[in-house]
Amino acid sequence: MDTRNLGSSGLKISEIAYGNWLTHGSQVEEEAALACVRQALEEGITTFDTADVYANTKAETVLGEALKNERRESLEIFTKVYFPTGPGKHNDHGLSRKHIRESIDGSLRRLGTEYVDLYQAHRYDYETPLEETMEAFADVVHSGKAHYIGVSEWRAEEIREAHAMARELKIPFVSNQPQYNMLWRVIETDVVPTCEELGIGQVVWSPIAQGVLTGKYLPGEQPPQGSRATDEKGGADMISRYLTDDVLGRVQRLEPIAKEAGLSLAQLAIAWVLQNDNVSTAIIGASRPEQVTENVKAAGVRLDPAALKQVDEILEGVIERDPAQTKSPRQRDF
Repeated sequence: MDTRNLGSSGLKISEIAYGNWLTHGSQVEEEAALACVRQALEEGITTFDTADVYANTKAETVLGEALKNERRESLEIFTKVYFPTGPGKHNDHGLSRKHIRESIDGSLRRLGTEYVDLYQAHRYDYETPLEETMEAFADVVHSGKAHYIGVSEWRAEEIREAHAMARELKIPFVSNQPQYNMLWRVIETDVVPTCEELGIGQVVWSPIAQGVLTGKYLPGEQPPQGSRATDEKGGADMISRYLTDDVLGRVQRLEPIAKEAGLSLAQLAIAWVLQNDNVSTAIIGASRPEQVTENVKAAGVRLDPAALKQVDEILEGVIERDPAQTKSPRQRDF
Protein backbone atom coordinates (compact mmCIF):
# COMPACT_ATOMS: atom_id res chain seq x y z
CA MET A 1 0.00 0.00 0.00
CA ASP A 2 1.44 3.35 -1.05
CA THR A 3 1.17 6.36 1.24
CA ARG A 4 0.62 10.03 0.49
CA ASN A 5 0.96 13.15 2.58
CA LEU A 6 -2.32 14.64 3.76
CA GLY A 7 -2.20 17.94 1.94
CA SER A 8 1.09 19.73 2.60
CA SER A 9 1.26 18.37 6.15
CA GLY A 10 3.80 15.84 7.33
CA LEU A 11 1.06 13.28 8.10
CA LYS A 12 1.33 10.25 5.84
CA ILE A 13 -1.83 8.23 5.16
CA SER A 14 -2.61 5.18 3.06
CA GLU A 15 -3.71 6.25 -0.41
CA ILE A 16 -6.76 4.06 0.02
CA ALA A 17 -8.67 4.57 3.27
CA TYR A 18 -11.39 2.42 4.79
CA GLY A 19 -14.68 4.15 5.63
CA ASN A 20 -17.78 2.86 7.42
CA TRP A 21 -20.50 5.31 6.41
CA LEU A 22 -23.18 2.87 5.25
CA THR A 23 -22.02 -0.38 6.78
CA HIS A 24 -20.91 -0.56 10.41
CA GLY A 25 -23.73 -0.45 12.90
CA SER A 26 -26.52 -0.47 10.31
CA GLN A 27 -26.23 -2.30 6.98
CA VAL A 28 -23.72 -5.00 8.00
CA GLU A 29 -23.68 -7.27 11.04
CA GLU A 30 -20.91 -6.51 13.53
CA GLU A 31 -18.88 -9.67 12.85
CA ALA A 32 -18.85 -8.94 9.11
CA ALA A 33 -17.83 -5.34 9.83
CA LEU A 34 -14.96 -6.53 12.04
CA ALA A 35 -13.86 -8.94 9.31
CA CYS A 36 -13.75 -6.10 6.77
CA VAL A 37 -11.57 -3.98 9.06
CA ARG A 38 -9.24 -6.92 9.67
CA GLN A 39 -8.94 -7.41 5.92
CA ALA A 40 -8.25 -3.70 5.42
CA LEU A 41 -5.40 -3.93 7.93
CA GLU A 42 -4.10 -7.08 6.21
CA GLU A 43 -4.06 -5.24 2.88
CA GLY A 44 -1.97 -2.40 4.33
CA ILE A 45 -4.68 0.19 4.91
CA THR A 46 -3.79 2.32 7.92
CA THR A 47 -6.29 5.16 7.47
CA PHE A 48 -9.84 4.75 8.79
CA ASP A 49 -12.64 7.29 8.33
CA THR A 50 -15.90 7.48 10.26
CA ALA A 51 -18.29 10.07 11.76
CA ASP A 52 -20.40 10.39 14.87
CA VAL A 53 -23.59 10.50 12.79
CA TYR A 54 -22.98 7.16 11.07
CA ALA A 55 -25.60 4.76 12.45
CA ASN A 56 -26.14 7.41 15.16
CA THR A 57 -22.72 6.82 16.80
CA LYS A 58 -22.75 3.01 16.45
CA ALA A 59 -20.27 3.07 13.55
CA GLU A 60 -17.63 4.72 15.74
CA THR A 61 -18.18 2.08 18.41
CA VAL A 62 -17.76 -0.78 15.93
CA LEU A 63 -14.61 0.78 14.46
CA GLY A 64 -13.15 1.30 17.92
CA GLU A 65 -13.78 -2.33 18.75
CA ALA A 66 -12.20 -3.47 15.47
CA LEU A 67 -9.03 -1.44 16.07
CA LYS A 68 -8.62 -1.85 19.82
CA ASN A 69 -5.74 -4.33 19.67
CA GLU A 70 -3.78 -2.46 16.99
CA ARG A 71 -0.78 -0.24 17.66
CA ARG A 72 -2.38 3.22 17.83
CA GLU A 73 0.69 5.03 16.48
CA SER A 74 0.48 2.95 13.28
CA LEU A 75 -3.07 4.09 12.49
CA GLU A 76 -4.66 7.30 11.24
CA ILE A 77 -8.20 7.62 12.56
CA PHE A 78 -10.53 10.30 11.17
CA THR A 79 -13.97 11.29 12.41
CA LYS A 80 -16.43 14.12 11.84
CA VAL A 81 -18.93 16.38 13.61
CA TYR A 82 -22.02 18.35 12.49
CA PHE A 83 -25.04 16.13 11.80
CA PRO A 84 -27.55 15.18 14.54
CA THR A 85 -26.63 12.50 17.05
CA GLY A 86 -28.41 11.08 20.06
CA PRO A 87 -32.03 12.23 20.26
CA GLY A 88 -31.29 15.11 17.88
CA LYS A 89 -32.25 17.92 20.24
CA HIS A 90 -31.50 21.56 19.46
CA ASN A 91 -27.83 21.39 20.53
CA ASP A 92 -27.18 17.86 19.24
CA HIS A 93 -25.97 19.10 15.86
CA GLY A 94 -24.11 21.90 14.14
CA LEU A 95 -20.69 23.42 14.77
CA SER A 96 -21.28 25.40 17.94
CA ARG A 97 -18.61 25.41 20.63
CA LYS A 98 -20.90 23.36 22.86
CA HIS A 99 -21.58 20.67 20.27
CA ILE A 100 -17.95 20.37 19.12
CA ARG A 101 -16.56 20.11 22.66
CA GLU A 102 -19.14 17.50 23.65
CA SER A 103 -18.91 15.59 20.37
CA ILE A 104 -15.14 15.12 20.38
CA ASP A 105 -15.32 13.58 23.85
CA GLY A 106 -18.07 11.22 22.75
CA SER A 107 -16.18 10.21 19.62
CA LEU A 108 -12.98 9.50 21.55
CA ARG A 109 -14.88 7.40 24.07
CA ARG A 110 -16.56 5.32 21.39
CA LEU A 111 -13.37 4.93 19.34
CA GLY A 112 -11.40 3.92 22.42
CA THR A 113 -8.58 6.38 21.79
CA GLU A 114 -7.16 9.48 23.44
CA TYR A 115 -7.00 11.40 20.17
CA VAL A 116 -8.02 11.31 16.52
CA ASP A 117 -5.55 12.14 13.81
CA LEU A 118 -8.07 14.25 11.88
CA TYR A 119 -11.26 15.95 13.16
CA GLN A 120 -13.52 17.24 10.40
CA ALA A 121 -16.48 19.60 10.12
CA HIS A 122 -18.97 17.38 8.28
CA ARG A 123 -20.69 20.37 6.63
CA TYR A 124 -20.57 24.17 6.90
CA ASP A 125 -22.80 25.59 9.62
CA TYR A 126 -24.57 28.75 8.50
CA GLU A 127 -26.17 29.20 11.93
CA THR A 128 -22.90 29.44 13.89
CA PRO A 129 -20.23 32.14 13.45
CA LEU A 130 -17.19 30.66 11.74
CA GLU A 131 -14.99 32.26 14.42
CA GLU A 132 -16.77 30.25 17.11
CA THR A 133 -16.33 27.02 15.16
CA MET A 134 -12.64 27.56 14.46
CA GLU A 135 -11.89 28.60 18.05
CA ALA A 136 -13.58 25.42 19.26
CA PHE A 137 -11.48 23.37 16.82
CA ALA A 138 -8.40 25.16 18.14
CA ASP A 139 -9.31 24.07 21.66
CA VAL A 140 -9.64 20.47 20.45
CA VAL A 141 -6.21 20.55 18.81
CA HIS A 142 -4.43 22.42 21.60
CA SER A 143 -5.84 20.00 24.19
CA GLY A 144 -4.33 17.08 22.25
CA LYS A 145 -7.65 15.51 21.26
CA ALA A 146 -6.95 15.89 17.53
CA HIS A 147 -3.73 16.38 15.59
CA TYR A 148 -5.22 18.04 12.50
CA ILE A 149 -8.54 19.51 11.38
CA GLY A 150 -10.42 19.32 8.11
CA VAL A 151 -13.81 19.92 6.53
CA SER A 152 -16.23 18.06 4.28
CA GLU A 153 -18.21 19.44 1.33
CA TRP A 154 -17.25 23.07 1.95
CA ARG A 155 -17.15 25.64 -0.85
CA ALA A 156 -13.88 27.19 -1.96
CA GLU A 157 -14.60 30.56 -0.34
CA GLU A 158 -15.58 28.89 2.94
CA ILE A 159 -12.37 26.85 2.92
CA ARG A 160 -10.28 29.95 2.26
CA GLU A 161 -11.83 31.93 5.11
CA ALA A 162 -11.49 29.06 7.58
CA HIS A 163 -7.89 28.42 6.53
CA ALA A 164 -6.97 32.05 7.27
CA MET A 165 -8.47 31.74 10.75
CA ALA A 166 -6.72 28.43 11.34
CA ARG A 167 -3.36 30.06 10.62
CA GLU A 168 -4.11 32.81 13.13
CA LEU A 169 -5.09 30.20 15.71
CA LYS A 170 -1.99 28.13 14.91
CA ILE A 171 -3.85 24.92 14.08
CA PRO A 172 -3.20 22.71 11.02
CA PHE A 173 -6.15 22.79 8.58
CA VAL A 174 -5.09 20.12 6.09
CA SER A 175 -8.05 18.41 4.41
CA ASN A 176 -11.37 18.56 2.62
CA GLN A 177 -13.60 15.51 2.23
CA PRO A 178 -15.68 15.79 -0.95
CA GLN A 179 -17.63 13.40 -3.11
CA TYR A 180 -15.49 12.87 -6.21
CA ASN A 181 -15.56 10.32 -9.02
CA MET A 182 -15.65 10.01 -12.80
CA LEU A 183 -19.27 11.17 -12.84
CA TRP A 184 -19.18 13.78 -10.03
CA ARG A 185 -16.43 16.36 -10.60
CA VAL A 186 -17.85 19.47 -8.98
CA ILE A 187 -14.68 20.17 -6.98
CA GLU A 188 -12.42 20.52 -10.01
CA THR A 189 -13.30 24.11 -10.95
CA ASP A 190 -12.99 25.98 -7.64
CA VAL A 191 -12.28 23.72 -4.68
CA VAL A 192 -9.24 21.86 -6.00
CA PRO A 193 -7.34 24.99 -7.18
CA THR A 194 -8.03 26.70 -3.85
CA CYS A 195 -6.89 23.65 -1.88
CA GLU A 196 -3.76 23.27 -3.98
CA GLU A 197 -2.88 26.88 -3.20
CA LEU A 198 -3.50 26.44 0.54
CA GLY A 199 -1.87 23.03 0.96
CA ILE A 200 -5.14 21.21 1.64
CA GLY A 201 -5.58 17.62 0.41
CA GLN A 202 -8.75 15.86 -0.71
CA VAL A 203 -10.01 12.85 1.28
CA VAL A 204 -12.38 11.55 -1.37
CA TRP A 205 -15.61 9.70 -0.66
CA SER A 206 -17.72 7.72 -3.17
CA PRO A 207 -14.95 7.05 -5.72
CA ILE A 208 -17.12 4.36 -7.35
CA ALA A 209 -20.31 6.49 -7.27
CA GLN A 210 -22.08 4.33 -4.67
CA GLY A 211 -21.38 1.27 -6.80
CA VAL A 212 -22.54 2.55 -10.19
CA LEU A 213 -18.98 2.55 -11.57
CA THR A 214 -18.59 -1.16 -10.77
CA GLY A 215 -20.77 -1.92 -13.79
CA LYS A 216 -23.18 -4.11 -11.82
CA TYR A 217 -26.16 -1.90 -12.68
CA LEU A 218 -27.23 -2.56 -16.26
CA PRO A 219 -29.30 -0.34 -18.56
CA GLY A 220 -32.86 -1.53 -18.99
CA GLU A 221 -32.70 -3.89 -16.02
CA GLN A 222 -33.83 -3.68 -12.41
CA PRO A 223 -31.06 -3.20 -9.81
CA PRO A 224 -29.77 -6.46 -8.33
CA GLN A 225 -31.51 -7.53 -5.15
CA GLY A 226 -29.52 -6.60 -2.07
CA SER A 227 -27.61 -3.85 -3.89
CA ARG A 228 -27.39 -0.31 -2.55
CA ALA A 229 -29.99 0.86 -5.04
CA THR A 230 -32.58 -1.38 -3.37
CA ASP A 231 -31.63 -0.55 0.24
CA GLU A 232 -33.46 2.46 1.63
CA LYS A 233 -31.07 2.48 4.61
CA GLY A 234 -28.01 2.17 2.39
CA GLY A 235 -28.03 5.31 0.28
CA ALA A 236 -30.62 4.40 -2.36
CA ASP A 237 -31.65 8.05 -2.60
CA MET A 238 -28.10 9.14 -3.48
CA ILE A 239 -27.52 6.50 -6.12
CA SER A 240 -30.81 7.17 -7.90
CA ARG A 241 -29.39 10.12 -9.85
CA TYR A 242 -27.09 7.74 -11.73
CA LEU A 243 -29.61 5.02 -12.53
CA THR A 244 -30.49 6.14 -16.05
CA ASP A 245 -29.95 4.07 -19.17
CA ASP A 246 -27.69 6.79 -20.56
CA VAL A 247 -25.32 6.76 -17.57
CA LEU A 248 -25.36 2.99 -17.13
CA GLY A 249 -24.77 2.39 -20.82
CA ARG A 250 -21.75 4.67 -20.83
CA VAL A 251 -20.33 2.92 -17.76
CA GLN A 252 -20.49 -0.40 -19.63
CA ARG A 253 -18.43 1.18 -22.42
CA LEU A 254 -15.60 1.73 -19.90
CA GLU A 255 -15.04 -2.03 -19.66
CA PRO A 256 -12.44 -2.25 -22.48
CA ILE A 257 -10.41 0.54 -20.86
CA ALA A 258 -10.39 -1.34 -17.56
CA LYS A 259 -9.39 -4.60 -19.24
CA GLU A 260 -6.57 -2.93 -21.13
CA ALA A 261 -5.23 -1.64 -17.79
CA GLY A 262 -5.67 -5.05 -16.14
CA LEU A 263 -8.32 -3.71 -13.80
CA SER A 264 -11.95 -4.28 -12.91
CA LEU A 265 -14.33 -1.36 -13.45
CA ALA A 266 -14.30 -0.62 -9.71
CA GLN A 267 -10.50 -0.64 -9.63
CA LEU A 268 -10.42 1.66 -12.67
CA ALA A 269 -12.75 4.11 -10.91
CA ILE A 270 -10.62 4.22 -7.77
CA ALA A 271 -7.40 4.50 -9.75
CA TRP A 272 -8.93 7.34 -11.77
CA VAL A 273 -9.58 9.35 -8.59
CA LEU A 274 -6.01 8.79 -7.43
CA GLN A 275 -4.60 10.30 -10.61
CA ASN A 276 -5.55 13.73 -9.26
CA ASP A 277 -2.47 15.07 -7.48
CA ASN A 278 -4.62 16.95 -4.96
CA VAL A 279 -6.22 13.71 -3.78
CA SER A 280 -4.53 12.40 -0.64
CA THR A 281 -6.67 9.28 -0.26
CA ALA A 282 -9.76 7.59 -1.66
CA ILE A 283 -12.21 6.11 0.85
CA ILE A 284 -13.61 2.67 0.12
CA GLY A 285 -16.35 0.87 2.00
CA ALA A 286 -17.16 -2.82 2.07
CA SER A 287 -19.74 -5.28 3.28
CA ARG A 288 -17.49 -8.28 2.60
CA PRO A 289 -13.72 -8.72 3.11
CA GLU A 290 -13.17 -9.77 -0.51
CA GLN A 291 -14.41 -6.35 -1.64
CA VAL A 292 -11.56 -4.76 0.30
CA THR A 293 -9.03 -7.09 -1.33
CA GLU A 294 -10.29 -6.25 -4.80
CA ASN A 295 -10.49 -2.49 -4.30
CA VAL A 296 -6.99 -2.06 -2.87
CA LYS A 297 -5.57 -3.34 -6.17
CA ALA A 298 -6.14 0.19 -7.46
CA ALA A 299 -3.36 1.45 -5.18
CA GLY A 300 -0.20 2.49 -6.98
CA VAL A 301 -1.78 2.29 -10.46
CA ARG A 302 -0.85 4.96 -12.98
CA LEU A 303 -3.31 5.22 -15.84
CA ASP A 304 -2.17 6.02 -19.35
CA PRO A 305 -3.12 9.56 -20.49
CA ALA A 306 -4.86 8.00 -23.49
CA ALA A 307 -7.05 5.97 -21.12
CA LEU A 308 -7.96 9.09 -19.15
CA LYS A 309 -8.93 10.83 -22.39
CA GLN A 310 -11.12 7.88 -23.39
CA VAL A 311 -12.91 7.99 -20.05
CA ASP A 312 -13.71 11.67 -20.58
CA GLU A 313 -14.94 11.08 -24.12
CA ILE A 314 -17.24 8.24 -23.09
CA LEU A 315 -18.74 10.01 -20.08
CA GLU A 316 -18.97 13.55 -21.49
CA GLY A 317 -22.59 14.60 -21.31
CA VAL A 318 -23.36 12.82 -18.03
CA ILE A 319 -20.59 14.32 -15.88
CA GLU A 320 -21.71 16.79 -13.19
CA ARG A 321 -19.26 19.70 -13.02
CA ASP A 322 -21.32 22.54 -11.51
CA PRO A 323 -19.42 23.98 -8.48
CA ALA A 324 -22.76 25.05 -6.97
CA GLN A 325 -23.46 21.37 -6.27
CA THR A 326 -21.00 21.63 -3.36
CA LYS A 327 -23.37 22.77 -0.65
CA SER A 328 -24.35 22.47 3.00
CA PRO A 329 -27.83 22.81 4.54
CA ARG A 330 -28.82 26.47 4.76
CA GLN A 331 -30.52 25.79 8.06
CA ARG A 332 -30.47 22.85 10.40
CA ASP A 333 -33.79 21.26 9.48
CA PHE A 334 -33.06 17.55 9.72
